[in-house]
Amino acid sequence: MFNNLPSPLVFMNWSWEQIAPYVDDLKQRALTRDNVERWLADWTRLSELIDEAYSRRYIKTTQDTTDEVAQRDFNEYMAKVIEPFQAADDVLNRKFLASGFEVKGLEIARRRMQASVEIFSEANLPLQTEEQKLGAVYSKIVGTQTIQWEGEELTLQQVNLKLLQDPDRSVRETAWRMADARQLADREAINENWSKLMKLRLQIAKNAGMPDYRSFVWKERSRFDYTPENCKEFHAAIEAVVVPAAARLYEKRRQQLGVDSLRPWDLDVDPSGRPPLRPFADTRELDDKSGRIFQKVDPKLGGYYETMRREKMMDLPNRKGKRPGAYSNGLDATKRPFIFMNAVGTADDVRTLLHECGHAFHAFEVYASLPYYHQRLTPMEFNEVASMAMELLASPYLPISEGGFYTPQDAARARIEHLEHLLTFWPYMAVVDSFQHRVYENHEAAVDPAYCDAAWAEAWKRFMVGIDYTGLEDAEMTGWHRKQHIHRRPFYYIEYGLAQLGAVQVWAKALGNQAQAVADYRKALSLGGEASLPHLYGTAGAKFAFDAETLGNAVHLIECTIHELEAV
Repeated sequence: MFNNLPSPLVFMNWSWEQIAPYVDDLKQRALTRDNVERWLADWTRLSELIDEAYSRRYIKTTQDTTDEVAQRDFNEYMAKVIEPFQAADDVLNRKFLASGFEVKGLEIARRRMQASVEIFSEANLPLQTEEQKLGAVYSKIVGTQTIQWEGEELTLQQVNLKLLQDPDRSVRETAWRMADARQLADREAINENWSKLMKLRLQIAKNAGMPDYRSFVWKERSRFDYTPENCKEFHAAIEAVVVPAAARLYEKRRQQLGVDSLRPWDLDVDPSGRPPLRPFADTRELDDKSGRIFQKVDPKLGGYYETMRREKMMDLPNRKGKRPGAYSNGLDATKRPFIFMNAVGTADDVRTLLHECGHAFHAFEVYASLPYYHQRLTPMEFNEVASMAMELLASPYLPISEGGFYTPQDAARARIEHLEHLLTFWPYMAVVDSFQHRVYENHEAAVDPAYCDAAWAEAWKRFMVGIDYTGLEDAEMTGWHRKQHIHRRPFYYIEYGLAQLGAVQVWAKALGNQAQAVADYRKALSLGGEASLPHLYGTAGAKFAFDAETLGNAVHLIECTIHELEAV
């Protein structure tokens, strides 16, 4: 009967009543050594179709956060299809585990299934749907934030492009304060939504029989290779070796700008007074030149990109109502990734597209090499190596002479800005992650947003040394309002810090042999979710690490490279 499943676009409109017979067949079919792989293939196809129908709906809600019809359709799909399928998935997990059949390539998938079975609670299905709805409420709040500037309505992303890179400090300060006031205007709305989320997450953990929500997330995310204590070890390493390096950068910037202290509106402007880098005029140019860069990195990767262009699998420009940020989302049945971002013409946009294409290339490699849905569930700690390493592997091809965007001098400047961002990101990542550990270790207290304000301010002062928020304490303590991961994907941020360390190590290998580094990178991508994190990192030419020595080596390479590029 599974041969009669329709195309993904037709399946989009299927109700649970139409899907249920296929689920029932999987539940009722007796498993034997001879048919278990066919059963897994059928389970895979149904999972792919349901996952893609979900993803297409989710994408629509992010493309226009004001589209009530799209949001209602998404919510209904969550309640009427995703919830019953999650319940069915638990039955199928248990059926496969109970069969005792060992299928080559599913060793880690079995471990993930076991973890999923251990925390499954049918009572959580409507709660997790409600959690998705509250996440959408948060996205709608921040997605509609704009300011009026000289008669023009600007999104906050456009404020960064047009105003926060202006050489005139008074313009930057005025724009920053206006944007901050607009964000603070939603303070109560975000706080109210947060309290609902925290109460919901506490109940989800209790229903799953877990001692706390962090323990629930650790098992839900199949974090088999590290612990919360490893995260705190990483925070301490960042405090020891990265915070001083970031403080040196901030002090150099302060001196270059000739100001008494570095304020938050001084972070994006070029410290030498040069106009902001404007690498492309429109998203067509961004698209064209990125395609040339990927051909230089690796022809196979370039071919993946051309497929995405040809099949219109990207939504690149910023516009009012569009959810902030960027992502790559797999359409599993179609076997294509989709890229969403908010390009406004900056150097950051170039890096963002390189980053999201790293995710997309990962999807292509996994789709090509792994037959079963459950093999493709790659840990996020390595997914982000795929994206962050691509930013660095593509960096030699940024000049116009290589098909890219910049003169040699501007390419050096763009790379310096990127490398400086790596150094300043680790401390910010530590703020976000340490904040989350703090609030979920004190879950009931953190239902109160005032507790979270204090926790964020404390973490900020620990890690973000060199930025003066005197008189801006409300903005400083509500920084957690502006990090969507905290609201939509709790504990999803340490992945960026760990993966950035992996990516810098991949780049270090590429400095010696670019072709071999790219080959190793692609080999690691193709392993999907069927290898441990140490194995995935090792295949890519890196070490999965939390220690100050490994981190210090990465910081040294970054600082030395910045010094070399400054000579250009």
